[in-house]
Amino acid sequence: MYRILIVEDDPGIAKAVAAALQKWELDARCVTDFRNVMAEFAQYDPHLVLLDISLPFFNGYHWCSEIRRVSKVPVIFISSASDNMNIVMAMNMGADDFIAKPFDQSVLTAKIQALLRRTYDFAAAVPILEHRGALLNTGDNTLTYEGRQIELSKNEYRILYTLLENKGKVVSREKLMERLWETDSFVDENTLTVNVNRLRKKLDAAGLPGFITTRFGVGYLVE
Repeated sequence: MYRILIVEDDPGIAKAVAAALQKWELDARCVTDFRNVMAEFAQYDPHLVLLDISLPFFNGYHWCSEIRRVSKVPVIFISSASDNMNIVMAMNMGADDFIAKPFDQSVLTAKIQALLRRTYDFAAAVPILEHRGALLNTGDNTLTYEGRQIELSKNEYRILYTLLENKGKVVSREKLMERLWETDSFVDENTLTVNVNRLRKKLDAAGLPGFITTRFGVGYLVE
């Protein structure tokens, strides 16, 4: 079932759109925290985003730009600000379509279904792992935080991916070494410690102190 994330601060419009999409067996979720849209985006991992321009805290252009930093997921703007300048700006920011309010629900649904078919007949959605606003894109192995990309080595990426995949659980050093061996790297206890320390320094420098917690004698944890 395709997942549609609705970023619309008018609850009446958001709920009506969600209800219309669900009738066509599409899963729909309405954003509730307009300060942290990217956290909800990462948690829900949508196949398509419906995005208003006028939103609390940050406008739709900001969130479209943030989405495009980490994902190629289709984005459709829905807005009453449908003059040419806003339409051109939306498309330049990376939107795939623009639908003016007020709109007919059947037209909106048809456009969403057509865009989903065009997109996912050829490519699968790329999952994104999120924690504390940091976004790990598993499609291109990049980590993004506050609009900045953090360079990761192959081993650092594997370590962070494994920890985020098991968020809230302690991951043993043995399991981390097994994951690193999958990359044909020779990893012993000392090598793992060096890689974890380098990763921590990069996270600290990016403004993410204490991102990885050590459980002495057991392993590591992201919580």
